[in-house]
Amino acid sequence: MKDREKKIIKKFNYLSKKAIPKPKMLKNSILAFLVGGAICDVGQFFSNYLLGVGIPKDEVGNYVSIIMVFIGALLTGIGVYDKLANFAGAGSVVPITGFANSIVSPAMEFKKEGFIFGVGAKMFTIAGPVLVYGISSSVIVGIIYYFLK
Repeated sequence: MKDREKKIIKKFNYLSKKAIPKPKMLKNSILAFLVGGAICDVGQFFSNYLLGVGIPKDEVGNYVSIIMVFIGALLTGIGVYDKLANFAGAGSVVPITGFANSIVSPAMEFKKEGFIFGVGAKMFTIAGPVLVYGISSSVIVGIIYYFLK
């Protein structure tokens, strides 16, 4: 390589490193913690409320899961969850509402292709593998537990 080419490459590398935005790790971590914690607080509120109304403790978890998935899907449908995700980052992905968002988002994106080939086919593009491996691993653990018992 000629000296001129080396200088150009060196300058390009310098400029490209300079143009890369610096991650705001502390800010992002704090926002993720606060928003993820707030989502969990909402779930805890529903749990306490349902226990207070007299629903048995072993059923409350099911109801809270249903409520939180509904809230996540509703907020995704009206466009609020995407704004929350941009603000909170991983804090909005980890709780169960992030699972609802991962199902509803692709379905909404492909609804123009119809309910069968759009919504139905694309709904589980992200959540499908999670469901398949989750169900498969729970069956395997169940079989192991059955034979060890």
